[in-house]
Amino acid sequence: MLTTNDVAKVYDTILSIPGMNETVKIDMKISRKNVLLLNSVIKRGLSAKDDDKSSNLLESIPPETLQELEAIADDYLTKAGLTELSTKLKALSTK
Repeated sequence: MLTTNDVAKVYDTILSIPGMNETVKIDMKISRKNVLLLNSVIKRGLSAKDDDKSSNLLESIPPETLQELEAIADDYLTKAGLTELSTKLKALSTK
């Protein structure tokens, strides 16, 4: 059984493979519902608590990569016209 540290090393190794920093164009067609859900999943994953096992994996990822993922999530919302809706939903969930 792999420990969290072992999994982090595997991810680090995969991310170090030559060519992994090359950009790729991904043409996707997904529903607005799934854009909203995908944004929430990305944001939730990026804001993992220190006691969450996934946060250990995020520690090995450079901060600029995490910022890029957050920007991608925001860009999806913008392109789907869901930024305002997402903001209002977040406001409801914090009450």
